[in-house]
Amino acid sequence: MTQRSILITGAGSGIGRATARRFLAAGWRVALVGRRGEALRATAGEHEALVLPLDVTDPAQVEAGFAQLESAFGRLDVLFNNAGMSLPGKPIDEIAVEDWLALSNVNITGMFLCARAAFGMMRRQSPQGGRIINNGSISADRPRPGSVPYTMSKHAVTGLTKTLAVDGRRFDIACGQIDIGNAASEMTAGFSAGMPQANGDIRPEPVMPVAHVAETVLHMASLPIDVNMPFVTIMARDMPYLGRG
Repeated sequence: MTQRSILITGAGSGIGRATARRFLAAGWRVALVGRRGEALRATAGEHEALVLPLDVTDPAQVEAGFAQLESAFGRLDVLFNNAGMSLPGKPIDEIAVEDWLALSNVNITGMFLCARAAFGMMRRQSPQGGRIINNGSISADRPRPGSVPYTMSKHAVTGLTKTLAVDGRRFDIACGQIDIGNAASEMTAGFSAGMPQANGDIRPEPVMPVAHVAETVLHMASLPIDVNMPFVTIMARDMPYLGRG
């Protein structure tokens, strides 16, 4: 069986780094995307990987990166559309418009550009098809207080996932989404000290090892192409999710 390939965005840290290392250990050909080449090389470590330093918000850079992947690998089996950012919690009228634009450019436009490039490549290649896995969030379903920009962006990701899952059928392209709650990373570093709750309290929240996320993405990516997992939620068991709000 031909060695399978995956491109992972946001691969220089956190969930992206852990997932990339899991796929490398499993013997996949892995392309690492992020803004910092040094961080991507640190992710690869002793493994051989295709390092693609680029800005996912720049259409020309995205197209060039996918062209480089096509030249190196010949095909793309999976895109893990993972790159994203968050903002400190604030009411909407205290959020700077510039901050909203920066976040939406990464979390929405970046997701769109990478999905667009991957979809086109998967549609053209022979045999046709592949899989796109979008990184959603618990916030794609239940918002945190003061999280308007992040929550809006993750609802947009859900719309992207649902539409690509429909549009991809005739091209053997599957699309699914992983909604993650409190995986240990730079983004959740302060959760154990206390997070605002819907009732106004500040409470510590548990986190889970990021390895569980990486293992779940590997499982989704390894499914037969005629099987799809449209949505999966993985979370620290005791975090406020099912009772949030």
